[in-house]
Amino acid sequence: MTFSTPIGALISYAAASAFFWQFPHFLHRKKKILFTCPHISHRGGSAEGYENTLKNFKRAVKNGTNMLELDVRMTRDRQVIVFHDQTLARVAGRELPVADVDYKELPPLKAEVLIDSIPGQFFSDRSWSEEERRIPLLEQVFQEFPLIPINIDIKENDEELIQKVSKLIDEYQRGDITVWGSFSSDVCKKCYDVNPDVCLFFSAKRVVVLMICAVTGLLPFLPMKETHFEVFLPLSMKRRRLKQVPELSMKEKCLLWICETFLVWKPMINHLKKRGIHVYLWVCNDPDEFEECKKIGVTGIMTDYPTRLREFLNASKSQAIPSDLNVEDAELNPTV
Repeated sequence: MTFSTPIGALISYAAASAFFWQFPHFLHRKKKILFTCPHISHRGGSAEGYENTLKNFKRAVKNGTNMLELDVRMTRDRQVIVFHDQTLARVAGRELPVADVDYKELPPLKAEVLIDSIPGQFFSDRSWSEEERRIPLLEQVFQEFPLIPINIDIKENDEELIQKVSKLIDEYQRGDITVWGSFSSDVCKKCYDVNPDVCLFFSAKRVVVLMICAVTGLLPFLPMKETHFEVFLPLSMKRRRLKQVPELSMKEKCLLWICETFLVWKPMINHLKKRGIHVYLWVCNDPDEFEECKKIGVTGIMTDYPTRLREFLNASKSQAIPSDLNVEDAELNPTV
């Protein structure tokens, strides 16, 4: 009698978790996302052009990308620019914070730029003019690509930046084809508070919460305001790290095992998709990494090599470019 009550409660909990894991629509309304993007170009494709430039975005779109991923910050004169780093050092050769320079004073990108997502590799193309290597305004990108879904990483915890980005999204009527968010949970919360109608990706903190809930069986009961689960592919991150060090430390090996086991755990991924949440993995640059993403069952792959990924998707007869934006369910390898 002493153990019957807790055991019974545990059995009931396990049964409820299993049921709602498979049928989450009994608890949660399915997300309605009006675009599907198997092919996502990271900063326009950092290995095929100068990152976060208009010319590189145009090249990616011409090569059949479904989504452009980019980063935003603000200059000293409060202009919203498309730029990843806090300083100009890596890509423009100036040891200056972006926030300390007016937009018109920003230099063009260097002729040779280190690709931070591919350690030791540079991009250089002397045929690009200085004008083509200019840092664009977010508004210029919106003007140039009115119908292309865009994934925006807010790089600063700045309410004015978030407000300005939200205003631009509304002004260019992009609420249905834009995703935004940040590594920071504080920034993600502010994004949602400012404009809850725009798709939001999980912060790092929320990803950890998600994994814990998945392991404990609480995932089906977890409310989610987010629409997109965007995390790194463990295989890609391992290769990236091994280009920097001869061998992983014990701590790194443990963290990698946790990520390989739980971050891309297929039952969790399937549950998220049942709830209408799109799953993107980054930054994947080799065919075997693309294949791994396909096996996991992701919605989209983010890459520095848009041409390489397009060739893979075409060769594997995966989902092509959507003919319209009225798609509720999407994955790289449809089973329907």
